[in-house]
Amino acid sequence: MITFAQKGNFNRTEKLLQGVLKAQYLHILEKYGAAGVLALSNSTPIDSGKTASSWYYEIKKTRGGYSIVWSNANVVDGVPIAVLIQYGHGTKNGGYVQGIDYINPALKPIFDNIADDAWREVVKL
Repeated sequence: MITFAQKGNFNRTEKLLQGVLKAQYLHILEKYGAAGVLALSNSTPIDSGKTASSWYYEIKKTRGGYSIVWSNANVVDGVPIAVLIQYGHGTKNGGYVQGIDYINPALKPIFDNIADDAWREVVKL
């Protein structure tokens, strides 16, 4: 004959799951949205300063949750200048301006910290 016995309850598990349901993720996203704008502004190569000062973010509700979208409002003739700086572009006289990878290094610390803060919010007791 085989018997199983268990002691305790699922209180800690239930508390964790309730924390997931009640977590206030939006304040974390707001915090990192603003931090991303600051990081991008500080990292954008400056000629006139218009591109550096044109960063903004939006928090969008998606099917699976929420996302932060960083954008830049400096668009000339339908061309986003931040993208030209990042990836490079051709010139009118046939030359080429090499891109500068400034977006990825600026946002890497932001991405590294978002998951940690979100997890802390979930397990907050």
